[in-house]
Amino acid sequence: QVRLVESGGGSVQTGGSTRLSCAASGYTPGSLCMAWFRQVPGKEREKVASLYSDGRSPIYADPVKGRFTIARDGAQNTVYLEMNDLKPEDTALYYCAAALCSYSAYARGSFEYNYWGQGTQVTVSS
Repeated sequence: QVRLVESGGGSVQTGGSTRLSCAASGYTPGSLCMAWFRQVPGKEREKVASLYSDGRSPIYADPVKGRFTIARDGAQNTVYLEMNDLKPEDTALYYCAAALCSYSAYARGSFEYNYWGQGTQVTVSS
């Protein structure tokens, strides 16, 4: 059973930065597809960034390209989302998500995220 524990977030001013962390446990190292999603009340959940657990092939949603960076630590059990140049429209509840999958499945996008963290709020004020 994969367990995801998020930390970070909070209130930030426009143009500021913050970092989210997601500590994963209960899986075989190197076999996890991971992502950060965000959701605003009344809107659909949006995938922000994804990464294979060995650090390969980060993918970003267009609204965050050039501002957000997804990365993992050397032990492959924590994934970070570095968020820079934050805008009010980045305000959302951010979730870490994971799926047990191969790299080929990650590259094809042929899987669904079925493990979720509890969510952490990021609020960007002008």
